[in-house]
Amino acid sequence: MKILIVAHHYLDPNAGASGATLRLAEQYERQGHKVCYYSFEDLPHQFPKLTEMLMFPGLVASHIARLVKQQEIDVVEAMTGDNWVWGKFLQNFSPKRPLLITQSHGLEHHVHLERLRDARQGTLKLSWKYPLWHGGIHLWEVATSLRCADLSFLLNQQDASFAIQQLRVQPERVHVLPNGISEALLNLPFIPLPESEDAVIGIAQIGNYISRKGISYSVPALNNILARYPQVKVSFLGTGCSADQVYAEFDPNVRDRICVVPSYVNEQLPNLLKGHQIKLLPSLSEGFGLAIVEAMACGLVPITTAIQGPMEIITDKHNGLLVPVRNSQVIEQAIEQLICDRPYLEQLRRNAHTTAQRYSWHHIAQKRLALYQKALDKRKDI
Repeated sequence: MKILIVAHHYLDPNAGASGATLRLAEQYERQGHKVCYYSFEDLPHQFPKLTEMLMFPGLVASHIARLVKQQEIDVVEAMTGDNWVWGKFLQNFSPKRPLLITQSHGLEHHVHLERLRDARQGTLKLSWKYPLWHGGIHLWEVATSLRCADLSFLLNQQDASFAIQQLRVQPERVHVLPNGISEALLNLPFIPLPESEDAVIGIAQIGNYISRKGISYSVPALNNILARYPQVKVSFLGTGCSADQVYAEFDPNVRDRICVVPSYVNEQLPNLLKGHQIKLLPSLSEGFGLAIVEAMACGLVPITTAIQGPMEIITDKHNGLLVPVRNSQVIEQAIEQLICDRPYLEQLRRNAHTTAQRYSWHHIAQKRLALYQKALDKRKDI
């Protein structure tokens, strides 16, 4: 198959959605398929982000039309919102239209609903432009791209149900498939916690230091934990902001046990997570939670919110702990439970490490390619 990958990002292997896209494409190529890309790198100039987002679907449609004319494409796999111009207006006029796929990396409608809730509670101030683009036009683009697609891939069951029930996507076209983790993170050795009662326990929070990741609720909990337990350290990895911004929110007496890494290369993660046993992710909305699985593969047990993405990965009290959204007190209690019960911590860590081995990009790519081939074969029979 000849597959065009479309992504409204600059393709960075160390970023979340674009990194996942590149690793999946690599597996397509390893399994004998030809892959090409269309992303923000292919725009004629670098524009402001909103301008790029507005222009992109039209430019994608023009690019697909050129490839179809040259008979150089069998499948278009595009992120949500990228393929609607082609899917709604142009594909029906194409004599040999490619199979059209929409890939969600977390349904934007769920993110939107959580932002509105935060705004009502006064914990987030939305720009006057928000209802025009992120809370308006872009949501329409996402819904339209899902409805136009031959197949839509979502990362969790709640997103899939919302797409079917609220966005009127045909159920038979919707599939729930997870993301995977890089080969460098699979089959890493499990390192037990030292038996000494004085052994340092490390807590890692991976991801952007932003409101959607639940920072407002993790910081109070971590401040209290660090104050009570001198053997605990905390690392913030991939914050996307300066260390000073993070330190400013913590008591000066505990800052020497906080490490901030604004960015990192994905393959560095096992080394960065050495000496850590707990992964904290109190997100308000999460399509999947790739950082959860990556941390589990490195031997960390997740404490994460009971929301759509993490609930696909975590079985509460088996390979992690699920906590309510927006609840610092329960986050603190969950951390304290693991700190004070070392055997329980080790049991959950081992179960988490075992679970992570299921998330191989090789097997995930095989499942997707099988669905592509089935859909293409069905067309030939019509």
